[in-house]
Amino acid sequence: MAYERELSIGAAIARKAGDLALKIREGNIGIEIKSDESPVTVADKACEKLIVEELMAAFPGDGMLGEEGAGIEATNGRRWIIDPIDGTRDFIRGTGAWSVLIGLEENGKVVAGHAYFPARGEMYSAAKGEGAWHDGRRIEASKVTKKSDALICCNGLGFMHRYGFAGELVDWLSGFWTVRSMGGCLDAMMLARGAADVWLEAQCKPWDIAPLKILADEAGLVTFDFTGEDTIYGKNFVICVPALAEEIKAFVAKG
Repeated sequence: MAYERELSIGAAIARKAGDLALKIREGNIGIEIKSDESPVTVADKACEKLIVEELMAAFPGDGMLGEEGAGIEATNGRRWIIDPIDGTRDFIRGTGAWSVLIGLEENGKVVAGHAYFPARGEMYSAAKGEGAWHDGRRIEASKVTKKSDALICCNGLGFMHRYGFAGELVDWLSGFWTVRSMGGCLDAMMLARGAADVWLEAQCKPWDIAPLKILADEAGLVTFDFTGEDTIYGKNFVICVPALAEEIKAFVAKG
């Protein structure tokens, strides 16, 4: 199995970081506001430190890129991209929608990754050519082919006003079967297991997206940013079933 060792060790580290975050949440989580006005807690920093240290010990030579400042150059073309707590606002409020995200990039392409939900005890994993998995069960995209049958998830609605399509968004959404917005990574994993069909992310960084991309790819979904480029570095992102890709691309391109 490709990347078997990376997946095994990555999953163990994600669980360990999740346990640490849950333990920290029992006390004072020490909320601060970063320069981009997003919150950060003691748990974000402690979990990133744990993840980086464990990955470096297991995979010397690999690079590191983390939301909370980890930046280690690779010597072998491989880099781990880490979001120790994706959904810090959810972590603060206790919604259970937050996750530990760990992705592995190799020669510029995401090839493996995990999305672990500590409060829910759920693990999503994928590796290139090996499929997408949810707690040991193979998952895949839905077979939806029409917008009127599709469930669309929107993350970052508060940022959608920045885009050229903002004035048309509500009318456009009304053409879908239904609309949900339950949390970025949580919504994306609904697509990976076939429970939703389109996901729009209005504002993101590579660490928000890296493992979600490989999970989407391996589940049979299509990914691109609002310019239509298949990249995790575009600052926004779309995941959708293949049949709706061109329609979604045409709409978000108005941004």
